[in-house]
Amino acid sequence: MANTNGKAATSLPEKISAKANPEANEATEIAGNILYHAKYSPHFSPLKFGPEQALYATAESLRDRLIQLWNETYVHFNKVDPKQTYYLSMEYLQGRALTNAIGNLNLQGPYADALRKLGYELEEIAEQEKDAALGNGGLGRLASCFLDSMATLNLPAWGYGLRYRHGLFKQLISQKGQEEIPEDWLEKFSPWEIVRHDVVFPVRFFGSVEINPDGSRKWVGGDVVQALAYDVPIPGYNTKNTISLRLWEAKARAEDLDLFQFNEGEYELAAQLRSRAQQICTVLYPGDATENGKLLRLKQQFFLCSASLQDIISRFHERSTTEGSRKWSDFPSKVAVQMNDTHPTLAIPELMRLLMDENGLGWDEAWDVTSRTVAYTNHTVLPEALEKWSQSLMWKLLPRHMEIITEIDKRFVKTIRDTRVDLEDKISSLSILDNNPQKPVVRMANLCVVSSHTVNGVAQLHSDILKAELFADYVSIWPNKFQNKTNGITPRRWLRFCSPELSDIITKWLKTDKWITDLDLLTGLRQFADNEELQSEWASAKTANKKRLAQYIERVTGVSIDPTSLFDIQVKRIHEYKRQLMNILGVIYRFKKLKEMKPEERKKTVPRTVMIGGKAFATYTNAKRIVKLVNDVGDVVNSDPEVNEYLKVVFVPNYNVTVAEMLIPGSELSQHISTAGMEASGTSNMKFALNGCLIIGTLDGANVEIREEVGEENFFLFGATADQVPRLRKEREDGLFKPDPRFEEAKQFVKSGVFGSYDYGPLLDSLEGNTGFGRGDYFLVGYDFPSFMDAQAKVDEAYKDRKGWLKMSILSTAGSGKFSSDRTIAQYAKEIWNIEACPVP
Repeated sequence: MANTNGKAATSLPEKISAKANPEANEATEIAGNILYHAKYSPHFSPLKFGPEQALYATAESLRDRLIQLWNETYVHFNKVDPKQTYYLSMEYLQGRALTNAIGNLNLQGPYADALRKLGYELEEIAEQEKDAALGNGGLGRLASCFLDSMATLNLPAWGYGLRYRHGLFKQLISQKGQEEIPEDWLEKFSPWEIVRHDVVFPVRFFGSVEINPDGSRKWVGGDVVQALAYDVPIPGYNTKNTISLRLWEAKARAEDLDLFQFNEGEYELAAQLRSRAQQICTVLYPGDATENGKLLRLKQQFFLCSASLQDIISRFHERSTTEGSRKWSDFPSKVAVQMNDTHPTLAIPELMRLLMDENGLGWDEAWDVTSRTVAYTNHTVLPEALEKWSQSLMWKLLPRHMEIITEIDKRFVKTIRDTRVDLEDKISSLSILDNNPQKPVVRMANLCVVSSHTVNGVAQLHSDILKAELFADYVSIWPNKFQNKTNGITPRRWLRFCSPELSDIITKWLKTDKWITDLDLLTGLRQFADNEELQSEWASAKTANKKRLAQYIERVTGVSIDPTSLFDIQVKRIHEYKRQLMNILGVIYRFKKLKEMKPEERKKTVPRTVMIGGKAFATYTNAKRIVKLVNDVGDVVNSDPEVNEYLKVVFVPNYNVTVAEMLIPGSELSQHISTAGMEASGTSNMKFALNGCLIIGTLDGANVEIREEVGEENFFLFGATADQVPRLRKEREDGLFKPDPRFEEAKQFVKSGVFGSYDYGPLLDSLEGNTGFGRGDYFLVGYDFPSFMDAQAKVDEAYKDRKGWLKMSILSTAGSGKFSSDRTIAQYAKEIWNIEACPVP
């Protein structure tokens, strides 16, 4: 890392004076503020100013500005007193904050110049930052895009989550396949978070319920841990508004350490509550195969809900104290709570408990307030993802909440019996409590639907499936409760900042940069799609992104890839329904055919680099086998001198937001190939399309709407449709499926041992047979394989026509306007939350 003299910058520069200046806009002032933090907010030995020290000092100088804007925003919200939204999510996949904050505040130039004065390049310093490990996949990244849009649209809103110290895991790839080690993003500290020592709430677990003489109830005893707030500022783009992601950390109090036991040498026993508190925020989604694992997950969910609702209520109380006139019936006109999937479902009984037991409301009033306050976003139709918690576990951990849930269920069932005789035989599936004596559970999705004022899906197809199938009987009871809110992505992070060359071209041809906050303006590119000058500029921007990606791939994997080959990318969580297995089987078939060709035949093929990335959940064996297979195929293909000029296969390790920001701008073809009807929406498909990448995909999730927007001719479609899937599964069960010879050939090639000695039998067995656990090809890989291979052949033909491909790429970007999270959040604000913009003057 070079400074202006070509020497490594390791000590504090002397020519610039260290001076605190939170409002600095000009490079010299910013450099002075950075140096001030290096000197007077020290986290390292004095006089050191290496790249890491430069990152923390730069982040803290920027944080000064964010705190100032944050304070102005909340003073303004306090003055205006608008209705506010509180977004509850177990996951946030934030990515790096430095470049995003500098970009949103429009300070790229000044910060780059300031760091040059200090001997560094902004890009090099940004590389030092670790991704915040607070999420896993699309659910968490969606929540982060939503926060960016809430701030940009000047909406009065907060995010609430947990401060996981070690995230899900960091993925390492070895000869064994995927290995998991803890994330280390908080090993030192995060420069962005602001601890709020005055915002602490008690959260209880276990215990019992006391009944008072007047009939009121109180939850007592058990373990009590403390929830401490950490705020992460979220700046809007081109606005003063800066909102907050509030993360809760679980702690024990000093008095929870038993000094007597400690001094007796019983150290673990003396500190057991402290240890149990620390477990809550150690990792995201701890393994739940054991009873302890289930208990910990449930603790995490309740901890998030209880701390957040106590915080929300205390803020409502503060206003009541100052104004004196606020009634509980006003609560829903000041507070909107959005549950991101079923993880925060316990917000429902916890709000009821707080209203009744802590604030003296009767059942009817508490229910009226709760059911007008909470709304629920459903993200899945997969049965295993619709949470069901053991009733005995719930009674043990949350006895008061189980009383409340039982009462909600009892009243709901009575209402059905009184008003809908026709649904009498459906009560067992509609009720919240499933009292099956073998395995009594609480159905969280049912609790959400019964208790929320609005339920939404996240793409048109997904919402239609919810209404027609999963929640059909609820729709007949509450036809106006169900809505669609097609997901979106922030165009700031996912185009403006991650692909500046392409962004500048778009701005030049549209003659405005207003598209960054009004993405529908991208349709203006359509009229230039055939323009040779635009196509030439577009191609050079794409090439620059591909070269940058090729350098990254070589750095992290050691594999050298050709930037002139077709870059074909599938990055997402590894899951059988997302069908990475179909992708790699297609690659295996391609490899086999290339091996069989004569050299002159190979020269006529389209060279392709296939990149696959994503994390397999630690206990999901088949997903981990898929990761292993991709790596084994890559090892063989990439070292084959006959073929590696025409095909490379790369597994991209430890996929996260920062890796996505490198991959997506450099991609040309992206695979979104889930079994139709199983992907609620998908959002990486939107990111790829926005960056001029063409999609090969099924009619699933938001693919349906992307294809409508970009044009059918610019989308490589294949596969069964959602309405055909049940029939095809039935035909498979009845032994009527006839496999395509190419499918059989690819499987046999794996079985032949070409890719090593690892036993892929259990993985391939999932594609065999007609029925049975782990068999019968539930995700229809075999059925869709022939149309997948045919679509891939169309891709090759299309790529040979460079002008045609560039036109399709431009039209893909031009059709992506609908998929801005600004549009999604504006719809939530108007149609679900009933909140309005509150811009800081």
